[in-house]
Amino acid sequence: MIPGGVSGDPAVAPLRVALVDDEPPALRRLRLAIEKAPDAEVVGQAGNGEEALALIAKGGIDVVLLDIRMPGLSGLDLARATDPDRAPVFIFVTAFSRFATDAFELAAVDYLLKPVEFDRLHAALERARKTLQSRAARSRIAELEEVVAALRAAEAEPAAPSGFAEEIWVPDRGDRLRLPVNLIDWVEAERDYVRIHSRGRSFLVRKAIRKLQAELDPADFLRVHRGALVRRDRIVRLARRPGGPSAVVLQSGAEVPVARRQAAQVRKIVGSRP
Repeated sequence: MIPGGVSGDPAVAPLRVALVDDEPPALRRLRLAIEKAPDAEVVGQAGNGEEALALIAKGGIDVVLLDIRMPGLSGLDLARATDPDRAPVFIFVTAFSRFATDAFELAAVDYLLKPVEFDRLHAALERARKTLQSRAARSRIAELEEVVAALRAAEAEPAAPSGFAEEIWVPDRGDRLRLPVNLIDWVEAERDYVRIHSRGRSFLVRKAIRKLQAELDPADFLRVHRGALVRRDRIVRLARRPGGPSAVVLQSGAEVPVARRQAAQVRKIVGSRP
């Protein structure tokens, strides 16, 4: 996630900020501070951790300003419960200084004490922007490294007689199952593994997604995201999500997020269908 989302320029797009606090006066003060901040806008607010978790899950948020002591799920618990690969940047805003160490262990960008000084908050937002820009740059570098590694692997490994794999052996309840490639719906990356989805089942295989992609015919499979491959003829439509990334809907009903750089290619595929 980058400032302004996948459709914006991270250098100039306004930061999309969510406010989380169980005290209405604190929310009003934070909203006023954001209104006076350059290149930032409030896109949502929540009064407790559970509401905030649902808000974050919808996507479209770059920065979350949140209190720590709240009914139910605390601010620290909320940060721990958020997927670190998709999490927005957190800035804690609280009346308690003793939680600062825990907050920074969760990679918080800043820790502000109430009542918040506007200039101090604006400086924290600038730190958040730089963190998001750095995260986006690292993501681009990782994607380029994957492309280079896939090219090198393709050059180093002799091609199969048919040019690409026609079947994959997968673990199945302690046995090994021969899975024809034409039965694969889509593939998602899980660290050093891939999860292959086929006809309502899934199989976990120890293989990097870039290596599996090199084995599959690109005429049949499309990388819609750095962590997902889909079979082209399984795509039913491209669904747009307000405030979040687009997704391809497959014949199985699965929805797979689409990276911005791939959206045009997916639209072309869907548009060419009879």
